[in-house]
Amino acid sequence: MTEPTPTPGIHHVTCIAGDPQQNLDFWVETLGLRLVKRSVNQDDPGTYHFFYADSEGTPGTSMTFFPWEEMNAGKVGSGQVSRTAFRVPEDSLDYWESRFDDYGVEYDDRIERFGETVLPFRDPDGLPVELVETEIPEDDPTEPWTEFVPESNAIRGFHSVTLWVADPQPTQELLGTMGLENVGTEQAQGDTPGDERTRFAAEGPVGKYVDVLPTIEGARQGHGTVHHVAFQTPTDDDQESMRTAVRKDGLNPTAQINRHWFRSVYFREHAGILFELATNGPGYDSDEPLAELGERLVLPGKFEAKREQIESNLTSVDIPRAESPPEQ
Repeated sequence: MTEPTPTPGIHHVTCIAGDPQQNLDFWVETLGLRLVKRSVNQDDPGTYHFFYADSEGTPGTSMTFFPWEEMNAGKVGSGQVSRTAFRVPEDSLDYWESRFDDYGVEYDDRIERFGETVLPFRDPDGLPVELVETEIPEDDPTEPWTEFVPESNAIRGFHSVTLWVADPQPTQELLGTMGLENVGTEQAQGDTPGDERTRFAAEGPVGKYVDVLPTIEGARQGHGTVHHVAFQTPTDDDQESMRTAVRKDGLNPTAQINRHWFRSVYFREHAGILFELATNGPGYDSDEPLAELGERLVLPGKFEAKREQIESNLTSVDIPRAESPPEQ
């Protein structure tokens, strides 16, 4: 079999939220990410789909949410993405702890992991999130959004995701099939129930790490949990080669689905975590100017003809606006 093109890393992570306005306020104002797309869940158009990213919606930077208001709170456990971590520049965690104090954000003590400093915290729905201090190279592909947070401290895309699984070996072998390399194991710290964390690394500059921990902790999907994690397969050919490889690994990937801003293939990996393979194009600016991303409700394809009906079923929301730019 021809080896698939290795994934460069994470494309996006999609989570479940409750109140849509609360979600917008936290991810835009408190964390300083840009709302790059305001749309609906294409499988459930009565629900918003919010996309938060860097200033240009660069692959590897977008955290997305389905605000299912009627769903109950979830519980993070085995068979889930348990933690989503973002990169921040070195020496910026003091800024973030101060900001979290100002905004009443729940956070934990810093920990050291694979030689890097990690600040764990939770969003208003209880979603476990982390900031990781890391060197941001001059040629980094991300472009920080600085309406609320200065560039020197701004989030610069994904660092990693942590997977909790009962039996790590099949998941670890799949990550190898996808082109990630085992780069080491260390004792787990913090609130992770596993006793050993194994790190896998892709070759891309953003969202390159996937950590795997063994646990049988019970899980329940709902507010504050991750729905799925998407990995970059930049072109259609890359995606098809990866789709073939994971099928030969005993999994059952879908056919390609057009998600308007990228094309997707979905499958559940061996522990039941929903993985997506996503192309890098056409991108979030394919249907609205870069300067106007997120300003209007975008209804792709067949949904535009039902705009009046769809809008009538959605909760009214306001995008946070900064009164003045932050001090750089």
